[in-house]
Amino acid sequence: MKCVMVIDSELPIGVIANTSAILGVTLGKQIPEQVGADVIDATEKTHLGIITMPIAMLKGNKDVLKDLRKRLYTPEFSDLVVVDFSDVAQCCNVYSEYITKAACVPEKDHTYLGVAIYGEKKKVNRLIGFMPLLR
Repeated sequence: MKCVMVIDSELPIGVIANTSAILGVTLGKQIPEQVGADVIDATEKTHLGIITMPIAMLKGNKDVLKDLRKRLYTPEFSDLVVVDFSDVAQCCNVYSEYITKAACVPEKDHTYLGVAIYGEKKKVNRLIGFMPLLR
């Protein structure tokens, strides 16, 4: 299995951080079996479990993300777990506002800030190819 996040590297650092946090929280809800058990350190302090696999952070831009999201809607990739975060969601302050706004904005008009993908390694690799790491 493989997990990646593709983030628009042209965004300000704060928006990049917020996007990856939102994708990570949602991904954790979708694949709870990948979150490890809590850990006790040498001083008997508890640290909540974190994801048990690496998450590659990859560099994209709005065109790369738009194309990637379009491909992820195809039947070939329907078995992957996909989380996206777009400008439609980012501009809303409360979730109910996002629900209402998304219902009025066709997918082609979403500008994606980031996409998280989890699934079979070979299939994920076919999508991301040789995308560079986000640094």
